[in-house]
Amino acid sequence: MSRKWFAGLVLFFAPLTYGYDGGYNDAELHFVDFFQQTEGIKFLIYNMDKSNIEFAFLMGLPVIKKWSDDNPEAPRYMQGDDSPVYYYSRTDELLYRALKTSPHRDRFFPFMTGFNPTDMFAAKQIEQMIENDPGFWKGIGEVLTRHDSLSALTLGEQARANHPALMKVYKVAAKHKLPVILHSNITSEREKKPLYKHELVEALEKNPKTTFIWAHAGTSTTLLRRQDLSFLIDEVSQLLNDYDNLYILASWSLHDLILDTPQSKKEWVELIIKYPNRFMMGSDVVGRFNHAGDVLSGWDELLDALPYDVAEKMAKKNMLQMVK
Repeated sequence: MSRKWFAGLVLFFAPLTYGYDGGYNDAELHFVDFFQQTEGIKFLIYNMDKSNIEFAFLMGLPVIKKWSDDNPEAPRYMQGDDSPVYYYSRTDELLYRALKTSPHRDRFFPFMTGFNPTDMFAAKQIEQMIENDPGFWKGIGEVLTRHDSLSALTLGEQARANHPALMKVYKVAAKHKLPVILHSNITSEREKKPLYKHELVEALEKNPKTTFIWAHAGTSTTLLRRQDLSFLIDEVSQLLNDYDNLYILASWSLHDLILDTPQSKKEWVELIIKYPNRFMMGSDVVGRFNHAGDVLSGWDELLDALPYDVAEKMAKKNMLQMVK
């Protein structure tokens, strides 16, 4: 056997390359926390450089926690007491001011989120924001709907993915080619079935030209603690098959679900390989940035199980395709 022929034989039967070491982009990074506080752009850039994060979808938080006068101390976390949260439009202004003069602006894709998703004026307000600085905003969200305890604390009407106000927002998003990051739990804390799936489906079906990025694939830490979500992978697989405008944002609670057992990891690896262009990753940190790199590197176990080109798409490339 000639050396040349043998080398070709080895190349032909060589397995796909696994083991990811190519760095990250962050598809869900909140510039402020639930008190609209932030460590600022400079500290964010420092931590991104330290953690091998090149680009980020950067957004505020659409709600702010109230300090009620019957609480003797200021709350330190959104769920720290039963004081409500309320919609806070200034979150977009805080982000705009921080980025507009930043020398690092080209590393961020700003998403607007400071609107009430149950307000029929929301779409008009978003249009005004776009007109004020054309080209600045690259996406909409994270839009918070069906978010268990956070929804319960939010003043006013319950937001849902198919709310008439949001249906108008999706039309604006399609018009301006802005992707929408949507948080919509797939079920409640008690019902072991995809109770709210129909809300997402209606949004997808009636807005085929809108790009939806489904945050955490409809999961939350509360659901992980109290629910059996073994049905989720079948639901996600069916949704990806049925709707070309749906993408999955792997962040927060989805990490623990995917890597819970060797079997769940295997199933999700197979799904990601089947839809290599439809998954992206985010840290979902809020206002404080020193752990963003640790959160993203926590996905290395999954990335290492993927073919290198698929892992690179999930970790970096797919996100950028949304904002070209």
